Amino acid sequence: MTPLTAFIVVTAGVFGLLIGSFLNVVAYRVPAGISLLRESRCPQCDAAVKPWQNVPVVSWLALRGRCAACHSPIAPRYAVVEGITGLAFAAIAWWALTAGLAVPATSSPQIWADALIIIAFLYFAAISIVLTLIDLDTHRLPNAIVLPSYLVAGVLLTAASALSGDWIALLRAAIGMVSLYAFYFLLRLARPGGMGGGDVKLAGVVGLYLGFIGWGALVVGAFAAFVLGGVFGLALIALRRAGRKTAIPFGPWMIAGAWVGIFTGEALARWYMELFASV
Repeated sequence: MTPLTAFIVVTAGVFGLLIGSFLNVVAYRVPAGISLLRESRCPQCDAAVKPWQNVPVVSWLALRGRCAACHSPIAPRYAVVEGITGLAFAAIAWWALTAGLAVPATSSPQIWADALIIIAFLYFAAISIVLTLIDLDTHRLPNAIVLPSYLVAGVLLTAASALSGDWIALLRAAIGMVSLYAFYFLLRLARPGGMGGGDVKLAGVVGLYLGFIGWGALVVGAFAAFVLGGVFGLALIALRRAGRKTAIPFGPWMIAGAWVGIFTGEALARWYMELFASV
């Protein structure tokens, strides 16, 4: 790892810690309909949270997981989400710079294109985390987060393609978005109670990102969601924690499958094609 790559990865990780703190706020306030602009306060005593008490992970550890005013417990989830987001941002930056998502820059436009691609996938990581939290808590995928993601991803990836001249990737992204949205839409028509409208809308966002990576990522990512969700459901049934009619949020598995496709889809697709060709 070069010094520049290390600097970018560390910077992304620190930025992720800050974003993780904000994601905790979004996960709590958006489903409750509370403004994101309101200052942070303790839910028990309503004391305002001072800036030094809001440093990601560090503040939770320094306060020993308790409110500074009333000493009520603060759930470890806050620090965990911040830490996971920081690690996720660092990992994505490292992967993008070393595993081929961003091509080696040879010109100023390509450098900007690479930066926009990394930002687009960091954004996807952020909404992946917050949508997983909300879906697990409420069994909802709010339009306020999902629908703007089409615009954000579309603008970033279109600008990156314009700067790099790689319009094929953008075309794949558009096809992936439409095809995965249509697939989930048809699933919902076939079984209305088994697939939520939020899942259908999220499918388009997932397809957009997977398609931008490649056809292998799109196929593997879409398939992995059902494999992971199915295995989890069977495990719950085996442990008698759920029945066949128990509603299980599918959004987290769509997101997990998407990241399987992003990180491993192209490699798995090449391996399969080579295996098939050798038979």
